[in-house]
Amino acid sequence: MYKEDEFLQLSALQHFVFCKRQCALIHIEQCWIENVFTAEGRIMHENVHKERVKNLKDVRIELGMPLHSFDLGLSGKADVVEFHKSEDGKKWMLFPVEYKRGKPKLDNSDKVQLCAQAICLEEMMNIKIPCGALFYGKTRRRFNVVFDDVLRKETIETANQLHSFIEAENTPAPIHTAKCESCSFINECLPKTVERKFPVKEYLLKEISKE
Repeated sequence: MYKEDEFLQLSALQHFVFCKRQCALIHIEQCWIENVFTAEGRIMHENVHKERVKNLKDVRIELGMPLHSFDLGLSGKADVVEFHKSEDGKKWMLFPVEYKRGKPKLDNSDKVQLCAQAICLEEMMNIKIPCGALFYGKTRRRFNVVFDDVLRKETIETANQLHSFIEAENTPAPIHTAKCESCSFINECLPKTVERKFPVKEYLLKEISKE
């Protein structure tokens, strides 16, 4: 159980799973670099949040809904939370939807972020949420995500690891992978340049010994 002043941003979960160095640059070193990809993502989220509430026949849609969880120690906003009427019309079933600019990722970073939103809603409203969806701008499609025991366990463990990671305040060394090419930090992170066959500390000691 975390205190309110220990809350971290929900989005940090996605950054942490996607790339721990990126997470450190944003959430430890407080850096933010925008490129065409982050700009497109920001505009998409701004458009989603323009209207607070939409009411349809059997669905109520709330946009930019504030979220928090004392169990996870996280807070943030949900892009979309759909309230669907149950078959008997006596209660609402919640369905969170997260909007992403690109396409589905090979890792679970987006799923973990969405699952964390569901856990926040469950804690806030004392309900159970079985599933949600990720909407990707490139495919223009929703991908349903089931919040099963495996994903829930991964999300809880990731949240705890994130807290330890942020508290340690250590920015990892870069490791160049294919996903670096779309990262807005590539010119600051310099994964190809900094990644060497030997540690930087060893390199500096070697240079000092020459003097």
